[in-house]
Amino acid sequence: MARIAVIGAGAGAMAAAARLAVAGHRVTVYERSGTYGGSLGRHARDGFVFDTGPSLLHLPAVYRDLFVKTGKEPLERCVTLRQVDPASRHHFADGTAVSLPNASRAGVVQALDGALGSGAGTRWAAFLDRAGTAWDRSRRPLLEEPLDEDRGGLDRDPYPALRRRRLLRPARQATTLAEVGGWELADPRLAALLDGYALSYGLDPRRAPAAAALLPYMEQTFGSWYVQGGMRELAGAMYERCLLRRVTFVFDAEVVRVAEKDGRASGVELADGTYAEADHVVLGARPAPGLMPGQAWGGDGDPAARRAPLPGRFVVLLSLRGARDAGAAHRTVVHCADGPAEQAAVFGGRIADRPTVTVLRPDDPSTRPDEAHEAVTLTATVAPHGPVDWTDPALRKRFTGTLIDRAAEAVPGLRERILRTETRTPAETAAETGAEGGSVPAPALAGAGGAFLHPGNRTSLPGLYLAGGWSHPGGGPAHAGMSGALVAGLVVEGDGFRGSR
Repeated sequence: MARIAVIGAGAGAMAAAARLAVAGHRVTVYERSGTYGGSLGRHARDGFVFDTGPSLLHLPAVYRDLFVKTGKEPLERCVTLRQVDPASRHHFADGTAVSLPNASRAGVVQALDGALGSGAGTRWAAFLDRAGTAWDRSRRPLLEEPLDEDRGGLDRDPYPALRRRRLLRPARQATTLAEVGGWELADPRLAALLDGYALSYGLDPRRAPAAAALLPYMEQTFGSWYVQGGMRELAGAMYERCLLRRVTFVFDAEVVRVAEKDGRASGVELADGTYAEADHVVLGARPAPGLMPGQAWGGDGDPAARRAPLPGRFVVLLSLRGARDAGAAHRTVVHCADGPAEQAAVFGGRIADRPTVTVLRPDDPSTRPDEAHEAVTLTATVAPHGPVDWTDPALRKRFTGTLIDRAAEAVPGLRERILRTETRTPAETAAETGAEGGSVPAPALAGAGGAFLHPGNRTSLPGLYLAGGWSHPGGGPAHAGMSGALVAGLVVEGDGFRGSR
């Protein structure tokens, strides 16, 4: 039985902790805050309840596998999952709107043809077929296996972009997601739909490789799921499973250094001077400066740290009077009129004038005090804290109003129903998670020479492993949960571990 120290109590860290405990190891989790869950946070006040991080679960098989492998009760006995239908509703700048059904290719084709004109659905379906090919080519090394030094060929883009012949000039192929939208979808609304998937994950469609087509493919193929009571319920179920497997949690315990002895990780040092020995250390958070021994990245430094901070999220929590509309969609996306201008602002450290806004209206009685009220969340991807001062009260108030005005385009009368408005910005995210600028990690992507991959779960320091959204295979609940499975496999089976077959 090995002693294992896990740094952080986010989804990836807890997924690793539960699996390692089942394997017979003595696991202790050290969390800098006073609670578990990481980005799976919750805000509750006067009977209104809101998710403050991710609100939908994609690829639920990751968590079904976790609960099957760590106890007798499956996931669905611990939380209530239901498919969201429609999966999303989209409002475009020209006034058209479309509701996309959940996990139904034929339904999506029919909806797009009906709303955007004949042929729109067929072009989208053909695009998803190509995205499916990219999924088949990259799924195992991208999601289900530890990242090898040779990157498993993931530096090459698996998306089979169409070749466009041109008179007297070489044929061209899309290499970025924005080019896929512009060259292959042939409709600015379909292009906006595609760009919106990337933007929601904090990715710039102008730079993201064509392989980012996997993002809409995964959602529309495997579906969108809502956890009754909010995603915090999933975090709570993971915490309870860890406790059942006798994982020890130490809260308000900030790890300031991973110790090294005889060329391997040997324990952790806490801010209060306490030292805890360990045979293995799992880092489930983004490394703070000085946390890891210098050679842990092979002398190269944290690859993510050499990049500018990624975008964050601006979140507005609305407590509303009046019942939820019976036909309201759980998730509505209000797209902007000028995608390139918004992208230039967000990824250039500025504020977009008319951002893309996601409106979340869960049909969940546990999120509101009674049926005469409604809890609504507005979210926009924004530049990180630093380039923009998100602590500026005037700026926060003004941008909150911008999001409300944009959301009102899809929810008439929204402003008149507001009882209370509460705002969370990348500044709060930075303070709570330690992520520079309040950045939120995106899923790993193949292509672009490996520029959109995350550090592997192994490090060059034996005994030190990486889990969570800042490591392979990247951010989002499903990907973070998968990272925990990969780390547990590496610890239990050694470097020969190749993922579940």
